[in-house]
Order: sequence, then C-alpha cells, then structure tokens
Amino acid sequence: MAAKQSAGILLFRRADGGVQVLLGHMGGPFWARKDAGAWSVVKGEYAPEEGPEAAARREFREELGLPVPDGEPLPLGEVRQSGGKVVTAWALEGDLDPEAVVPGTFTMEWPRGSGTLREFPELDRVAWFGAEEAAGKIVKGQRAFLDRLAERLGLPPA
Repeated sequence: MAAKQSAGILLFRRADGGVQVLLGHMGGPFWARKDAGAWSVVKGEYAPEEGPEAAARREFREELGLPVPDGEPLPLGEVRQSGGKVVTAWALEGDLDPEAVVPGTFTMEWPRGSGTLREFPELDRVAWFGAEEAAGKIVKGQRAFLDRLAERLGLPPA
C-alpha cells in the first residue's frame, strides 16, 4: 500500500532581521492539550491525479478560509513523517492576519466508540513564530522544512 501523501504551503514573512513562519495548531481532541510538536505546515492529503502543488494551494484555502497570497513558491521538497505520510511543501512569502482565519472542519466519532459524531476545526489556531520558536512547535517530521527555508533564504538554521 502506498504511503498517504500530503502537500502544503509554509507561509513566511521577514521580520526583525529574520523570518517568521505561519504554523497551524492541529485541531481535534488528540491535540487539544499539546503544544510542542503539535503545530504544522498548512497542508492536507491529496490523490495522485491532483498533483502536490495544486493540492497545497487548495488545502491552504480550505484550512484557513483565505486565498493563497500572490508570489512565487519556493520548493522545499518532501519529508516522511513518523507515521509514514509523505509531505511535500513550498515556502511562500506573504502576510496574513491569524485573526482573519476561518478554519475548515472535519467530523469524527468522539468520544471513540460512543457513536456520536462531532465536528472539529482542522486547525484550532494559527500563529506566526520566529525560526527558533517554530522549531520547537512544529511536528518533528516537518522540522526539515524550516531548515530548508533558512538555507534557501541564506539564514542560519533554527
């Protein structure tokens, strides 16, 4: 069976002599009380016929409820997360107000085995982080994207 594939956009802005990246805190009951390692690139799964960059743009709009900022995306390549999912990401310079985000939702049975379906936000909050803080917040398997962005921009790794 092929690994699940996901694609996303790591939005960044220049600030205070460095960069800040926009990360989303994963929604739902499993992540509610976690902070370190519970933030992610804005991303989502896609089928092979869609293609990763188109999926990254679609997921950005779906998960944040905002358009993808104009600009030329910088490819950051792929990573394989601990669960086996392959994530492809692009960095894009832009800015947005986290307060303007209208998150997409998903439905799951909760509590497990209860037969009750509940709706949760895909991302329960989004925020800007400097490189060092982002390195402690982002899912471990995605940390390489931060290093690759720093390298592309000629900055020291986080």
